[in-house]
Amino acid sequence: MIDCTSILRRPGKTLALLAAGLLCTSAGMAQAPRTLTLAEAKRLAFARNWDLLAAKSDVDAALAQKLVAKEFPNPTLSLSTAKISFDDHPNGTTAGNSVWNRSFDNIIAVNQLFEIGGKRQARRESAVAGVAGAEARLRDARRVLDQGVSRAYVTVLQARDNVAILNQSVTSLRSEARIAEVRHKAGDISLADKMQIEIAAERLAQDASAAAAAERAARIAVDVLLGEANSSGDWVPGDSMDTLVGLPFPASAESPGLTRPDIQAAQAAERKAEADLRLARANRVPDPTFTLQYEHEQPDKPNTIGLAVSIPLPLWNRNEGNIAAARVAITAAKVQSDKLRAQIAADIAAARVAYEEASGRLQRYRDQIRPKSEQVRKTVAFAYEKGGASLLDLLSAERNDNDVRLATAAAAADAATAAVNLKAALNFSTESEPK
Repeated sequence: MIDCTSILRRPGKTLALLAAGLLCTSAGMAQAPRTLTLAEAKRLAFARNWDLLAAKSDVDAALAQKLVAKEFPNPTLSLSTAKISFDDHPNGTTAGNSVWNRSFDNIIAVNQLFEIGGKRQARRESAVAGVAGAEARLRDARRVLDQGVSRAYVTVLQARDNVAILNQSVTSLRSEARIAEVRHKAGDISLADKMQIEIAAERLAQDASAAAAAERAARIAVDVLLGEANSSGDWVPGDSMDTLVGLPFPASAESPGLTRPDIQAAQAAERKAEADLRLARANRVPDPTFTLQYEHEQPDKPNTIGLAVSIPLPLWNRNEGNIAAARVAITAAKVQSDKLRAQIAADIAAARVAYEEASGRLQRYRDQIRPKSEQVRKTVAFAYEKGGASLLDLLSAERNDNDVRLATAAAAADAATAAVNLKAALNFSTESEPK
């Protein structure tokens, strides 16, 4: 580690001092943590989050399956040679003794399977529904990620506010400890009273240290959502809690016009299950295979062309098992859609209640409780300084004011988180917010 102060204080040439100054300046700039806003955090998460990348891979797989559904069965080519004699009689003819002129029976055939009964159409409809479901799941993963990053960012802001509040309380108590030192020397208070203030200040200092560690852990949690390979939490928030809480809730989110992507995915699953049922029923119809063959046999019938068709006989297997399974899949998909609709309605209702309660609680803390608590603390501190209040009164007022400020920070975090949850429940995405 470079000790810039000691380097710059050393006597030496001007050029050496200039080089040392530049080196120290660059080192300081390299160590400065970057600033990360909530909007930037979301942008990085949408580009690098592992779960979102996996959801994008599912879309690619569904698109590949759609290509497979469009493909037509390939024909098969068969070549055969028969009537080859291994006795003493030659296979040659009067036309010659080459392979083509011998009395072998050479057959070339091309077989082509044709799907009938609507199988191809049903398979394509199933693939299209699969793509729609994968794309809806990707949008839902993005919605959930938007919610997760916002909530994690609010947690960082709350932890940072807790650190600031505790450090302010420590500074206040240490100031009171200095006053107590003066009063102790004057014989106004006992040594025990002075030490109690010092102990209270040190306890709050330890709480501030623990809060700082919690803030670092919260920043690391955000890094994980951003897809950081090496999560270190080496950044500082560019937004404040007051900024996030002060944003008005969008009026358009009160009556969203878009259906949530998770219900869109469930509806796509229903369509896919219905297409799979049609495909299972179509598979009861056997598919014919047409054959076109050319036969060459010397010497009497050298060239003939033949046509043939083959078809499976559905005597023992009518695909009833797959049809029954497809019916069950449709029922399960419909039940899942109904369950999801009820769950979405419950999520929205619960999110509204939480948002209204948290917003009201924050307003009461900011407008009523916190101003009164701060006034009481200042009054008691002034009275203690003048000898008109006891140590118990001072410590109680400091502790109560510290708790009120922490509760106010918690109420702000709850209000911001409740707004995030309500937006997610209503499917009000980041892209819909005004710039």
